[in-house]
Amino acid sequence: MTSDIITRVKLAARILLKGTSPSKDHRKDIPVITPEEVAQIKQFFPLDKFFIFGHARSGTTLLARLIRVHPEVHCNWQAHFFTRPPLLESLVADPETGAWLARRSNRWNEGRDLSPLVLRAAGDFILERQARTLKKRIVGDKSPNSLLDGKAVTHMHAIYPDARLIYIVRDGRDAVLSHRFQTFIDATQHLSKEDWDIRAAFVRHPEPFLQGERSIFTEKGIRCAAEGWVRNVSETSEAGKEIYKDHYISLRFEDLLEDHWKEIGRLWKFLEANMELPGLEEAIATELQQNPDADWQQQKAGEIALSLQKGKKDSWREMFTTRDREIFLDIATGALQAWGYSAE
Repeated sequence: MTSDIITRVKLAARILLKGTSPSKDHRKDIPVITPEEVAQIKQFFPLDKFFIFGHARSGTTLLARLIRVHPEVHCNWQAHFFTRPPLLESLVADPETGAWLARRSNRWNEGRDLSPLVLRAAGDFILERQARTLKKRIVGDKSPNSLLDGKAVTHMHAIYPDARLIYIVRDGRDAVLSHRFQTFIDATQHLSKEDWDIRAAFVRHPEPFLQGERSIFTEKGIRCAAEGWVRNVSETSEAGKEIYKDHYISLRFEDLLEDHWKEIGRLWKFLEANMELPGLEEAIATELQQNPDADWQQQKAGEIALSLQKGKKDSWREMFTTRDREIFLDIATGALQAWGYSAE
């Protein structure tokens, strides 16, 4: 009786403070999809699925462009099913929606919450709608997972335990440098006054920044960027290996630049695409002649983009100040070395 009174008091206090009850704010955990449900859904959406993750500015777009030149493979980007809120699961996150999908009197749900099937059907339809039109049999999405890191892998596995995960890594110093300039060009709403001052100084006189005499970062900014990169590469690779096992594969952006055919061929084999089809290597070479990202940045902010060389390896060696290097290495030396990058 006492515990019931305490519960009622807590509920009344919550309603008084927030104007609603817990049942209206939260629903129970969304169940993960079962192997039986995967088999059922694949009768309707049979194409093989894969997802490409990576820290922002780590070459995910280039990878997606190259991987989809195979006649059997389609890849598009930025669905952010599992990598940026609101996630795919938000479709069923409302408590009333969850209650409806799990209602015992609903004979269509066969006694189980329909939420994972609804989410899988929605994701599959989005992916297969384009792929089927293009007559592909393997389809995937690339979405950088910098915001959720390893949690993105867990979210993905709850709905796509049968999919394959590709993770691309780039030297963190080049990744955060490229991301900094992307923010200057395409996400200025995130800039502070100090950031705006740095941006304006770069536009007026870029040479000191390009020669490592003046930092493109605030000290707080480069610390946060380094920490974010370390968290992303550590958590994503650990979760990918543990959860997806042989359905997980990783590569380095620098290796992709060094030998496109070797790395893309390795990924096509991982996806079980037909490697005997003619013209594959030539198709990669043709795609590499395009650089739509550089073209877009030139249109968006030519005063900045003109000073930059897209997709270049080791740009940080020229642009990092001595202090930038010290801060980044203090935070990221272990992660850099783990992925085969120099800590000098």
